Amino acid sequence: MPALLLAAVLVLVLVAVLSIRIVDQYERGVLFRLGRVIHTRDPGFTLIVPLVDRLVKVSLRVMTMPIQSQGIITKDNVSVDVSAVAYYRVEDAVKAVVAIENVGAAINQIAQTTLRRVVGQHMLDEVLAETDSINASIPGILDQVTRDWGVKITIVELKDIQLPEEMKRAMARQAEAEREKRAKIIAAEGELLAVDSLSRAADIMLNHPVTLQLRTLQTLTEIAADKNSTLIFPAPLMTTIQELGSFMAKEAVAAGPRAVVDATTVAAVLGALTDH
Repeated sequence: MPALLLAAVLVLVLVAVLSIRIVDQYERGVLFRLGRVIHTRDPGFTLIVPLVDRLVKVSLRVMTMPIQSQGIITKDNVSVDVSAVAYYRVEDAVKAVVAIENVGAAINQIAQTTLRRVVGQHMLDEVLAETDSINASIPGILDQVTRDWGVKITIVELKDIQLPEEMKRAMARQAEAEREKRAKIIAAEGELLAVDSLSRAADIMLNHPVTLQLRTLQTLTEIAADKNSTLIFPAPLMTTIQELGSFMAKEAVAAGPRAVVDATTVAAVLGALTDH
């Protein structure tokens, strides 16, 4: 009797072990009975019939699928090595188990071929500059296939684009030439502005000759600031100084008695300069 009781207990324990299943929160259980799908099991504690039922657990979390680097020829016949990463999740657990044998391997293969086809339809400059549009177009293409597998492709991102060394050098030369072009354009625009300013200044001096002479005096003042021992005054400047003194004297007379005294003083100074 004790032996039979012990055997019965062992059988019950074995049946319990074979019957009890725990489905995690992020999983769904697909229950097969005699090879046929009965229904799915939600997360938590569940029981199956040993030797008759089989419970397959399917994760519903977002999965990461690296797409290994592969050589792709762009539309302008440039060979590049492109690697990417895909994110997907199972939406229909039954389809993911019944419709496809290995979801991960299938997605990896279809993602590689789709990436090769999409990148091959673009020029190299478009591949480098428009990665966002390429990333956005790939999931829509993959969904047309993976929908029958109960899988949703959420994101596909180009991770790395490797160019041939000669192409890198050519692009570096192109970038340098572009920078030189912009520098020359900026310098030419600066010269144009300078010429325009000088032209307007020349027109003003032509209409007002005194401004030219005042500019000459300013230049001499700047030269004298360097403590030079000798200054050479051009001959026309002497005449200009005299004319400037006469002009200031006339203006002072018109302004009043005090201004006459100041104008006389200025005229004396200008006369001293003329004598020297």
